[in-house]
Amino acid sequence: MSERSNIHLSPHGASSPGASSPGPSPLAEDAPHLLVVDDDDRIRELLKRYLSENGFRVSVAGAAGEARALMSGVEFDMLILDVMMPGENGFQLTRAVRAASLVPILLLTARGLPQDRIEGLEHGADDYLSKPFEPRELVLRINALLRRARPRALDRQELTFGACSFSVGRGELRRNGELVKLTTGEAALLKALAQKPGEPISRQALAEQTSTAMERSIDVQVTRLRKKIEEDARAPIYLQTVRGVGYVLMAD
Repeated sequence: MSERSNIHLSPHGASSPGASSPGPSPLAEDAPHLLVVDDDDRIRELLKRYLSENGFRVSVAGAAGEARALMSGVEFDMLILDVMMPGENGFQLTRAVRAASLVPILLLTARGLPQDRIEGLEHGADDYLSKPFEPRELVLRINALLRRARPRALDRQELTFGACSFSVGRGELRRNGELVKLTTGEAALLKALAQKPGEPISRQALAEQTSTAMERSIDVQVTRLRKKIEEDARAPIYLQTVRGVGYVLMAD
């Protein structure tokens, strides 16, 4: 069921379909790719225009079936779903997507009662925005969800360096395929470094991220890690010291 009569985009945000506006700037290839699913043609196009103007790549679908077809060939960074669509509604699509994916999902609907929001979250949605809404609020919520999703992507990451591989999410180090035993402190330190490979991280920042009391303790942990990672711990290739800064993990 359409919600045309219940939604407007604020005049402070997107313009009306007939209004003239300058074309959007070219989008970066790595800009987040959003999929907007709504059976209202006008809302789809307004959202596509406004979100594109705010730096997102946007694809649109008018029904759940069309959305499924797009998702089968494209990996989206986030889904924005209308709830009250004919056929398979937004709640049902959310439940189906969540069974197979951790992609962030934001629901848009005029059904703004607390039990409606609760139902959406129970089906696996990450956020819920009632219509009518301020377009700027939508952008802020999108950015917040994307920020929260980045650690989940990092948790699935596996880095390789020399004969070693490290699963960021599991905190497991393997050397030549064999599991290497790490202390809790070593695993926390390696995870902190692995989340920013190739980027120097200060001793203070590492101490804060690993709940280590003293920066000197970081030096001790690094020495131990090098013995487990490097061919020659005295001439490290992968876990390097950056003089005056801290340490950096160099992945392949």
